[in-house]
Amino acid sequence: MNENQLTDSAYINSIIGEGTRYNGELDLNGLLRIDGDFCGTVRTKGKVLVGKNGRAECTVYAGTVVVGGIVKGNIFAEEKVVILSTGIVLGNVASPRFIVEEGVILNGNCRIVQDRGAQGRQEARSPVSPAVQASPASPGTAKDKILVAASTAAHG
Repeated sequence: MNENQLTDSAYINSIIGEGTRYNGELDLNGLLRIDGDFCGTVRTKGKVLVGKNGRAECTVYAGTVVVGGIVKGNIFAEEKVVILSTGIVLGNVASPRFIVEEGVILNGNCRIVQDRGAQGRQEARSPVSPAVQASPASPGTAKDKILVAASTAAHG
């Protein structure tokens, strides 16, 4: 297998390598790997990987975001966000799935939003009252407080 090919057939088509600094906006198809310094905005339906030595001061809009380095800014993912044990996130996270390893530094709000695909499937089966659905625009919901309390309890 090619070293730039991932198991799900997604290719790393954009890399900000170690020792590289880039300021600006990136709109791309596919996967972005950040091992250097990036400042700006990233938009992709694919994946954004921030490597162990990567530093990103930006807003990320992506399908999946994996953080092994430092992200200072907000992350909006349509599928999931994974913060590895070496990861630091200083900002807010909004995603349907949120995976955090032990040892992570996270300073911000976490919002678990309803997956758009799941929402369509759920509405097809049986409509749910709007009062029951989570509102992505409302800060400090009960889900946020439960997630923070569970995270705090798990880490001591």
